[in-house]
Amino acid sequence: MKYAHIYRSRHLWPVRVQCEVLEVSFTGYHQHRLRRKKHSSRRHMSSEALLVHIRALHAELRGAYGWPRMWRELRRRGVRAGKERVRLAMQRHGIQARGKRRFRVATTDSRHTLPIAPNLLDRNFTVEKPNTTWTGDVTYIATEEGWLYLAVVIDLFSRRIVGWSMKATVDRTLVIEALEMACMQRRPEPGKAIFHSDRGSWYASEDFREVMKMYGLIASMSRRANCWDNAVTETLFGSLKVERLHGEKFLTVREAKDAVIRWILWYNQKRMHSTIGYQSPVEFEHAWQLQREAA
Repeated sequence: MKYAHIYRSRHLWPVRVQCEVLEVSFTGYHQHRLRRKKHSSRRHMSSEALLVHIRALHAELRGAYGWPRMWRELRRRGVRAGKERVRLAMQRHGIQARGKRRFRVATTDSRHTLPIAPNLLDRNFTVEKPNTTWTGDVTYIATEEGWLYLAVVIDLFSRRIVGWSMKATVDRTLVIEALEMACMQRRPEPGKAIFHSDRGSWYASEDFREVMKMYGLIASMSRRANCWDNAVTETLFGSLKVERLHGEKFLTVREAKDAVIRWILWYNQKRMHSTIGYQSPVEFEHAWQLQREAA
């Protein structure tokens, strides 16, 4: 309070005299002013400097984030700016996240006589514990050498990709390898974990059902031609294609594989997800584990 009074009266009375009258240190006054100036400069970053940070981050993340995630990522990296400043800066300079495509009903080989599991998930995408509800699906990536097929397994608890497989041809081994990777990494409790998929022949095949039985997984399948029953996995594929694959031309299948693997690792470890409080899947699981141990 005394330092603030001295600062306000510095044009009326010499600072040194005021320090003597108020019995405070002259050196302490100047150190106080330097600390305030340093804090103020941190707090009031120029618009130009903020824009530089936003542009650099936007380029690094390939346009993956809109302003809410951009603001949080800036804070995570030590750049202090208000939400509204970030939003307005991005709006004024046309910086925005790449638009995501609408859902479309993907054709799948569901016209078969293989057993179809009931829809146990029933669009309940909020899960209280890890390794209790998984979803899976297959998507396609174009390369100059032909198609690359990607199968994934997602844990709905944290939205983490816990298993994946990629091949230049598509058959039941693609989805089996993705599921086996998930099971070997996560060790779900037999008889208490659901795996949800579409009703395609790969997931309904006898070989796939044998793997499900071996790990004690309970099968659940979407209704016919209803992508919303598996919306989390569809959204994941949309994010992959918009944030990483959009505008890319892969000369080889190997190039596409490398790009997808890098994105999966980034998605699991760093990408903020609004559904889990703007944390990455790995961060969310770590926080849950710490909370559990402290309870």
